[in-house]
Parts: sequence; structure tokens; C-alpha cells
Amino acid sequence: MTMRNSVLIISIVLAASLTANAADWIEIDNFENTQGIQVWSLADPDNQTQPRVETPQITEIRTDVATGNRYMIKKPAADGVVGNRKALSSRPLPVAVKVGETYTFYTRVSVEYFPNNHSFGLSNKTASEIAELNYDAFEAMIRITDKAESNGIQNTGALMVSKGFKQYANIIDPVTGESARQMQTDTWYEMWYVVNNAPADDGGQTFDLYLRGGEFPRQQKVFTGADFRMARAEPLISFMAICNTGPVDAPYGNGGVRYDDIYMSPGVNLATP
Repeated sequence: MTMRNSVLIISIVLAASLTANAADWIEIDNFENTQGIQVWSLADPDNQTQPRVETPQITEIRTDVATGNRYMIKKPAADGVVGNRKALSSRPLPVAVKVGETYTFYTRVSVEYFPNNHSFGLSNKTASEIAELNYDAFEAMIRITDKAESNGIQNTGALMVSKGFKQYANIIDPVTGESARQMQTDTWYEMWYVVNNAPADDGGQTFDLYLRGGEFPRQQKVFTGADFRMARAEPLISFMAICNTGPVDAPYGNGGVRYDDIYMSPGVNLATP
């Protein structure tokens, strides 16, 4: 049996065995409620726009004309505006993930266009603390960017996960063992990230990522053992997202990311909400 067939059979069996868990999901936000964006905390704590643009980030709920589906779009600023270095959005989780607990989080995302620089995930900080700490408020962290790093490494636009403090790794195609390709634009990806909030000494402060969408038409495990950014071993209490135009003299680009159907579930749950 080939490796490709083995991966396919395992994926089908695993998905079938977990469909009973579809009712266990707890809604964080599906953007269909009447409260809209008001339940989110927005902040631009490093606004270097020139000329000055107050509240430059674009974070709003839009409706897909073809389907009627509502989603959140997030951009660091309007096209052509640069210098908003930390465009933050966050909202409290409906249930805290205590130290020692494992929860699965589900999120759908769609890339508007490249170039861009986005990250999203979980935090053990409040909205005011997130505004102060920005990137260092993250624990489990997923990244979408094609920007060049300060050390000269050029990111490809493949989905990335945190591997500790300021360290990242591309997700892996489990069939080839190679890095995934750049994310396809205007394509919805489903993500399941299984988050282990046990202390690091107990094997926690890590997460595994499963994905469906783009080059992965079936649910696949695309990363094992991603590491929390800060590993503080505190209760996870917030979902957060951040994007960044880059500096005025070397902007990254203002491509947006769409978010929809953010849910959480106790334990390991690879069903679809």
C-alpha cells in the first residue's frame, strides 16, 4: 500500500469516527449574530501612518453576495496606506481553557490577496493586555504571510505555525513530506488546531494542526507539535488576530484575511461544527 493510500484511509476512518462530536462545538463567533463587530476589541497601538490616519485598520463584517454568508474581513489598513504596524482584534473565549486541558479550535479563513502579513490564534491575556503586548500576547499562533524576514528569509505564503518565541515553520504535506504551497486566494480553508495547555514539562504548550482546503481537498494533519509562542502555562481566555502593513519605508502589503465560523470543543474533535 502506498503512503498516499495509507494517509487517505486513515483520514477517512478518523473523520468517520469523530462525526458524533459535531454537537460538542461551542461558538466563539460565526458572524451571523446581530451584535456584529461590537463584541470584538480593536486596537492600533503602533500607528505610524504618514499622513496620520486614525484607526487605520479595516476590521468589519461583510456579506458574500452570492451565498448570503457573513464573515469578518481584517486588513491592516486601506490599500495604499502604510505604517500601521500592529492592527489588533480580539474577543474573549466563551470558556477558558484551563492549565492541563486540551481543546480543539475550528476556524475558517480565506486569503483576500498577497502580499500580506497576518497571524491569529489564542492568548492568555485580556484585550487591554493584548493591546500592550501585541505579538507577545500569543500562545498558539498560526501565520499567513509572504513577507521577507529581517534575516533575509523569504516566506512563501504557505500557512505557518509558531515554533516558540519568534520562530515559525511551514505546514507540511503529509504525503510528500515537503512544505505546503502558497495558500490559494479567495478559497476557504478549514482548520482544526488541537491545543494542549498542559505545562511544558508535562508535554503541553503545544498544538497539532489539521487542514482542509486548497491543495488539501480532504482533512489532513499538516503539523504535529507546534509550540506556543510564550509558553506561560496560564488559562487561555482570548481569540486574537493581528496584521501589519510593515514599515513606511518597506511595506509588506495590505492583503486581507477573511475569518468565519470560529468554534471550540473540549478534547480532540475533528468533526465539522
